[in-house]
Amino acid sequence: MKVLIIQQKMIGDVLTSSILFEALKETYPDSELHYCINSHTLPVVENNPFIDEFVFINTEIESNNRMFYKFLKSIKKAKYDAVIDVYSKISSNLISRFSKANIKISKYKPYTAYLYTHTFKDSKEPKTNAGLAIENRLQLLKPFNVPAKIYRPKIYLTQNEIDKAQDLLAQSGIDLKKPLFMIGVLGSGPNKTYPLPHMADLIDTIVAETNGQVLFNYIPSQETEAIIAYNFCQKETRRHIYFKVYGKSLREFFAITKHCTAFIGNEGGATNMAKALGIPTFTIFSPWIMKEAWNMFDDGKQNVSIHLKDFKPNLFNGKSKKEVKNKAYTLYEQFPPKYIIPSLKKFLKQF
Repeated sequence: MKVLIIQQKMIGDVLTSSILFEALKETYPDSELHYCINSHTLPVVENNPFIDEFVFINTEIESNNRMFYKFLKSIKKAKYDAVIDVYSKISSNLISRFSKANIKISKYKPYTAYLYTHTFKDSKEPKTNAGLAIENRLQLLKPFNVPAKIYRPKIYLTQNEIDKAQDLLAQSGIDLKKPLFMIGVLGSGPNKTYPLPHMADLIDTIVAETNGQVLFNYIPSQETEAIIAYNFCQKETRRHIYFKVYGKSLREFFAITKHCTAFIGNEGGATNMAKALGIPTFTIFSPWIMKEAWNMFDDGKQNVSIHLKDFKPNLFNGKSKKEVKNKAYTLYEQFPPKYIIPSLKKFLKQF
């Protein structure tokens, strides 16, 4: 059986959808499984032993009719037996149709359902602590009669990557015998970033409670914002922050995070990557992000997440996601550190 799984765009989505490969290989060990992803997301699934081949697509291919048609012809030529379209957007609709696979699976949408042999509606309420992002993906495997079981996304590092990160931390003066916290100080955008003065208060709390060492997760283009957060921290806290130590690539970030005691900060791809590395997480959700979908494997200890809705549900009553998103900045101001710090202190007591 030859299967193509399509999950374009976001790194966190590509990581989460990778659970489908392990599930299929466990039931069909001789299957040939290909993953259609954007090339920039490869690091998050590199070395995954359940993926046989990658099929890369990018915005250049999608935006050029001739290139995209050539790509579609290559999909047809590959002769897949089944296609699982997790992405479920126009480009993946076309990929699925051109594949001519006998089995074509996707989430249910009334205007594209006719393109697929099987469609499934997303659940709205999670049945397990895996969260909806996991559960809704796994239901796409029902046509394959895969046994009901929860799978966790995993990132596969080489020993060399782990050793190099350890050397880097040691050379930077970091003592791995003491607590080391990776801080997701910035979200993927302003409306997914907890206000920096508030984030600084949380970092102050982390250092005061643990006397730990702190790393910031940021990329060079975010350095200005990261410096602002650093400067909002108390003078004593700043002595514990190794600001210049950060992953120069995604794989290096993974390897550094693997040595951390916990990941604490804004919800996003980095949080899911930390979970996939087996690192404890404390996650602050943006007001407009659905916690039930992405609080994967929350257990109140190893993985904890917190949302303004936990404290002020009335602010969300009768509001659409779009309405809440448009008010994200105002809602963040109604989510001061005093709501978060008690849960954060409880989380930190285990270290």
